[in-house]
Amino acid sequence: MPELPDLESYLVALRKRLEGQTLEQVTVRSPFVLRTFDPPIESLIGLPLERLTRLGKRIVWHFPHELFLVVHLMIAGRFHWKDRHVAAKGKNDLAAFRFAAGTLLLTEASPKKRASLHVLQGWPAVQALHRGGIEPLACSLAEFCAVLRSENHTLKRSLADPRLFSGIGNAYSDEILHTARLSPLQWTSRLSDEQIAVLFAAVQRVLAKWRDRLCAEAAQRFPEKVTAFRPEMAVHGKFGQPCPACGHTVQRIVYAENECNYCPTCQTDGRLLADRSLSRLLKDDWPRTIEEWEEQRGRS
Repeated sequence: MPELPDLESYLVALRKRLEGQTLEQVTVRSPFVLRTFDPPIESLIGLPLERLTRLGKRIVWHFPHELFLVVHLMIAGRFHWKDRHVAAKGKNDLAAFRFAAGTLLLTEASPKKRASLHVLQGWPAVQALHRGGIEPLACSLAEFCAVLRSENHTLKRSLADPRLFSGIGNAYSDEILHTARLSPLQWTSRLSDEQIAVLFAAVQRVLAKWRDRLCAEAAQRFPEKVTAFRPEMAVHGKFGQPCPACGHTVQRIVYAENECNYCPTCQTDGRLLADRSLSRLLKDDWPRTIEEWEEQRGRS
């Protein structure tokens, strides 16, 4: 799922191409993507796109007469820009938005079709979609601390909860926790004030670094390959590879459709966190430390 840095890079690219441009034509190819019917999406045709903003993980298109188009890319939704007029005809194409300068395609490389479009009248209707999380790059340490301690969850869950923090997901929560040297399964109620300050600094550092980097790239070329797996990341998607900080092997916890990546040496005092699927299968054979895991690898 595109997260705060990725969405900000989309905004840089889209603002450069679309703000002030008139929407000439809309083609909705998938019956699943458009979640509203009043106002009709055709009511946006012929109107100038005044500006684009972000609301959590949603991108909001502002039109005259208090009309808004809200796009949620979910996990597999992506934007693609064409400097010409093209039709939405690819197997992953959900919708096409034609402007004088070219065509913006909305695609989704997933059979589950979770991406969504909402056409709404009035800003309160847009705000009703917001999950309520605070902006992690705009909040103070005190605000961050209050939200983090408002519910008792694991750090991984809290950081990726859109009701608590806006724009953080699976990928950047891994990177943040590695930077903060904190376990993803540490309970928020057990964090000291000092640990929360370290975590807050890591949130600011990681998100700002990746936002600035991706936005600089988007200013040069449209971000056609937005991904949660980047070679320069420290632990996310790096299972089995060496940690860039200590050289020990990055581990993971697999759950549902996601996985949590972490370095045992840097984050959990050398302890391996129980993977629900593997530890249940292996039971007593499940290694408890990185040393045991390395020994088992050597014997296999």
